[in-house]
Amino acid sequence: FQQIVDIFVSRYADIGIDSVAGLDARGFILGPPIALALKKPFIMMRKEGKMPNTIKSPEYNTEYGKRSGLTVQRDRIKEGDRVLVIDDLVATGGTLSSAIQLVQASGGKVVECACVVELKMFIDPPAESGLPSRTKLFTDLNIADVPVWGLVSEDVLTNEADLTKDYIDDGEEH
Repeated sequence: FQQIVDIFVSRYADIGIDSVAGLDARGFILGPPIALALKKPFIMMRKEGKMPNTIKSPEYNTEYGKRSGLTVQRDRIKEGDRVLVIDDLVATGGTLSSAIQLVQASGGKVVECACVVELKMFIDPPAESGLPSRTKLFTDLNIADVPVWGLVSEDVLTNEADLTKDYIDDGEEH
């Protein structure tokens, strides 16, 4: 976990961000230590009904179905703020698009959306695949200029380990 935090901090230390926004709920695990290390405030973007005095994004779709939108407290993002958005995984981009719209509605700019895992198969799949396209979604929402970065992608996650025949998974370091 510390290595992941260190990689994110190194990537964003010198690009001039004003705050770190984490998405409900795993972004709440990753975002605070990154924000602390960068000495920047942490902003929660939550599901509707969890915080007072909020603005809400439009409904959005994910690979799991329709969602009601994310919320952020009205006074957390100021005009011109440069915001780093953090989540654990990006697939279709629905949740990230909701966060980007919230930052923009508050007068801020998303510097980048950063995730531990990026499922690249959703970036621009062939039309005949039936998969949703993150590129099309971001273009349709006029947010295609917002960069998305993933530490690892599914091609790394699908590599099979090469284990010796005598390997035993006993939970011990060898």
